[in-house]
Amino acid sequence: MMHPRVFQEFERICSERKAGGTVLEIGAVPSEDTLLCLESLKNAPKKIGINLDGPYIYRDFEILKVNANDMSCFADSLFDTVVTNATLEHDGFFWKTLSEMKRVTRSGGLIAIGVPGFTKLKIEKSHRLIEKIPLLGRLLSRHLDPLFASTLVLQIHNYPGDYYRFSPQAMREVFFSDMKEVEVRSFMIPPRIIGCGIKV
Repeated sequence: MMHPRVFQEFERICSERKAGGTVLEIGAVPSEDTLLCLESLKNAPKKIGINLDGPYIYRDFEILKVNANDMSCFADSLFDTVVTNATLEHDGFFWKTLSEMKRVTRSGGLIAIGVPGFTKLKIEKSHRLIEKIPLLGRLLSRHLDPLFASTLVLQIHNYPGDYYRFSPQAMREVFFSDMKEVEVRSFMIPPRIIGCGIKV
């Protein structure tokens, strides 16, 4: 089930970026808990979902049984908007899916991706403050260093497998490396990272 805060962030992106046209969701499910049900996409003339399950028809869209690693069933530059959330961590070959997403998106089209991730937490600032207190800093630092050298991540959720967690840097420099108007946000604990960009 998609967290309401994640759904809200995709709604903001799609609304501000005027998403629409022909829309593809990777990892779509036949429920209200899918990105194709975003209010900002309600007037999109064509919406298609893909999933390893299916096919399904739900509301005003169809979900096809397609592996996102090979979307050869779709022509190049077919979609104006491509979205996915909480899918790439389950994709053993996520880089193939990223390549296919870019291939099927038209020039000037929007790609928005949500993944569980890891990032620096605000608690790390308190570690630096503790270190400044002479005796207490040395004592606590030695015992707390393992805590401050780690980060929280979303628990493993095996469907169909759970392989990856991503950083904001990976989103910017890998996922959206050849795109423009890139935006990456990290929020919630454990972190969810949502990024978007426009295909050049």
